Amino acid sequence: MLDIRLVKRLGATEIDCAFEARGPVTALFGPSGAGKTSVLSMIAGLIKPDSGHIRLDGDILFDAAARVDIAVHRRRIGYVFQDGRLLPHLSVASNLDYGRWMNGLGRNAERMNQVAELLGIGHLLKRRPGALSGGERQRVAIGRALLSEPRLLLLDEPLASLDAALKAEILPYLLRLKQQAGMPMVYVSHVASEVEMLADTVIRIENGRTLAPA
Repeated sequence: MLDIRLVKRLGATEIDCAFEARGPVTALFGPSGAGKTSVLSMIAGLIKPDSGHIRLDGDILFDAAARVDIAVHRRRIGYVFQDGRLLPHLSVASNLDYGRWMNGLGRNAERMNQVAELLGIGHLLKRRPGALSGGERQRVAIGRALLSEPRLLLLDEPLASLDAALKAEILPYLLRLKQQAGMPMVYVSHVASEVEMLADTVIRIENGRTLAPA
């Protein structure tokens, strides 16, 4: 379970967010600029909250009162950005392996093959990111995050930069990920149809505030 209570002043905006995530996929839903990505960044450890706490399966990742702030690389959280952020000079296989390497994990060819099959990218391993479609790049980015063996996967509007055809291409893989990957996910989106298809729990955020579970 993910237990969140966060307060953070970012310029003129104050994030004040509290929720519990128990299901496989929790969506942070709301309009652009609502503060969803800021919440995700605080969970990952990329932004430090002013107050509050972040607990994952009972482990404290952040607690302002107790002065606990676990470093990003020790939180074991995978993060998939909107633009994928693949390394253009590396092959798909090397990009996938980068997540493992960054976390000091040993090579696991069987796990690599499992992830490649799950995401339908086995035939792309020798290509460079520049030769991939937007949907293929996002699948590789998800694979890289999975191979870091995270306890929690954060997805920040992974379909936002894709056209309708590419969204239709990647959505089945996200559903497969939910059904087969066996790890909790927090999915950020402002598109109701995506949230309805993927999420078990919906947390609505507007103007930096948690409104209510939907």
